[in-house]
Amino acid sequence: MEIWSDVVCPWCYLGKRRFERALAGFEHRDQVVVTFRSFELDPAAPREPQPKAPLLAAKYGISEAEFAASEQRLTRLAAAEGLEYHLDGGVIGNTFDAHRVLQFARERGRQDVVAERLFRAYFTERRSVFDEDSLVELATESGLDGDEVRRVLKEGAYADEVRADIDQARALGANGVPFFVFDRRYAVSGAQPAETFAAALDKAYQDAGPLPK
Repeated sequence: MEIWSDVVCPWCYLGKRRFERALAGFEHRDQVVVTFRSFELDPAAPREPQPKAPLLAAKYGISEAEFAASEQRLTRLAAAEGLEYHLDGGVIGNTFDAHRVLQFARERGRQDVVAERLFRAYFTERRSVFDEDSLVELATESGLDGDEVRRVLKEGAYADEVRADIDQARALGANGVPFFVFDRRYAVSGAQPAETFAAALDKAYQDAGPLPK
């Protein structure tokens, strides 16, 4: 199971939670291995975080009032899944370094924990997921070694892995996220209802057959 997402994508956090709900009810969940893949919604986003509303409103060709209304709707949808979003105000920035940390976390067996921590930090706690100190702190809170994370960030490690994930997403036809790929057989795009994910899990399992004992 592969999930392409970006840590500043509110639909990705929502989709993650809906997928997790489907997975919790899946009879063969112990046979499912989940990998988070990198995707940048805006590779050209500034390294220095900028106020979010004017940048994203301009990007999508809407007014700031319309953008605020869309964020209010998202907040309500998130609340229905048990997520607490605080989307008003805030900043947006480049997420390439956050993805490098997630690649390192996968190697250390902590990727899901770190992904959850980054999502919660950005959407619930209004914390930065852009600068080195914030990423080291959040990764440390997630059980990673802070010195190792800082070394990863300073040395530019895992950049190739991030780019490879992004290229792979495009090869699979993903133009946005979240993008869920089941056993490289089926894909589900967007934060679909948990029932959609449950059906995809069932279908992928039936087609692949049970793992050998």
